[in-house]
Amino acid sequence: MRAARVFAVAAVVAASVLLTGCGSPASGPGDAGMATSSASATKGADAGDTTPSPSATPTVKPAAIPKDCREMLSADVLAQLKDVPLNDKAFGASGTLDDGSLKCIWGDPQADTTGLTTTIQHKSSGAALDQLNALMAEGYTCYTPDEGTRCEKVWQNETYPVTDGRTLFYRQGVLIDTQYSNLAPEGYTDAIIASIWG
Repeated sequence: MRAARVFAVAAVVAASVLLTGCGSPASGPGDAGMATSSASATKGADAGDTTPSPSATPTVKPAAIPKDCREMLSADVLAQLKDVPLNDKAFGASGTLDDGSLKCIWGDPQADTTGLTTTIQHKSSGAALDQLNALMAEGYTCYTPDEGTRCEKVWQNETYPVTDGRTLFYRQGVLIDTQYSNLAPEGYTDAIIASIWG
């Protein structure tokens, strides 16, 4: 059963990569990592000419990675984070990194557990497929909203009575990876998706 689920995610990711420029819109939940709904991808077939003809596979340029941790979020999400420090030096490197990725760390260095870290980076479809399949084997729920693939999981913190979690979204060569503890602003991941892909 587990092997079938992993194969299904492999097919979904492959389809999302191949069909990035086309297909119908999908909708997903607005939560940073506590969703349970699912969406399915559909694929149509041409009903016209039956004569096969060779065609080049179009190369899809990866989407641009945001440069600012605040500008990629909606006003509603920023309001939920208004009292949370961003990219405190105590947490190390953040913002736009040397490799072009963006790392956003929301949290007070004095707090024991509350915080949220998002890394947005370019990633090939093969590497993304391997990562998402591995996470599915660890109990993550994966589905296909917003023309991409999203995997997420929540769990109880081992030390404190709070919820921890992780949400990943992959589309068009870009991976959004958010890990959080006791801080899951509603609409956070969706706001980033909208900022990158409109």
